[in-house]
Amino acid sequence: MGSDDAVRSPLPSLRARAATTAAGWRSGYWFVLALLVVTYGLCAIQDTSNPSPPAFLVQLVTVAVVLRVTRVHRRVQRVAWVILAVAGVAAIITTALGTEGQLLDVALSTASMVAFFIAPVAIIRHQVQRRGLDIEALLAATAAYVLVGMFFTLVYNLVALLTASPAFGDDVVDSLSSQLFFSFTTLTTTGYGNIVPVSAGVQAIAVAEAITGQLFLITAVARIMRGSRGPAYEPAAVPRAEEQS
Repeated sequence: MGSDDAVRSPLPSLRARAATTAAGWRSGYWFVLALLVVTYGLCAIQDTSNPSPPAFLVQLVTVAVVLRVTRVHRRVQRVAWVILAVAGVAAIITTALGTEGQLLDVALSTASMVAFFIAPVAIIRHQVQRRGLDIEALLAATAAYVLVGMFFTLVYNLVALLTASPAFGDDVVDSLSSQLFFSFTTLTTTGYGNIVPVSAGVQAIAVAEAITGQLFLITAVARIMRGSRGPAYEPAAVPRAEEQS
């Protein structure tokens, strides 16, 4: 046999990679990220600490999509969807009736905080059993990271709703927009310094968020490095002398 027949072609590996990339985009994590962008925008335009019912509805849809994408057990999905549906209908009714008050704001903020705690946990649980670096792993890590930032944003929001004194001092408007900005600058340890927590409780939350952000990045990088090991395709087989004769 000739040497050309003994050399393995890299085309099967390239096709497998293309199929894996396509499967990653079909996984649904891109849709989760799109919903998170919408949620971020709705929160960023809030000039008060009062949660936005439209943003709350988008958050519920986001969690429902996460539970679907991460293939949570069907029974758990059904229970979660019933709870999310009830919360969504309640938010629509209160918005239509023009209901306002601190109790409603606290309820919306708490429900959103719990939802954004469940979502990244579900993503991490789904991805921890997978191996290999692909589009799905990158999209999932990004979505979970953003969800963690949104979770801490809602923690700051709930603290602001439950306490009388401003969380960031008198010079900063204690709004959902400023809470969102502070949360992500703390999560990424950017720390511009224009917004600083003044109470010991909020400072402790900020420290916990910074540590969480660093631990998340360390584990995400380790996950990526583990998945990127190995050759892009199997090395070509070198024909033996007797096979060439």
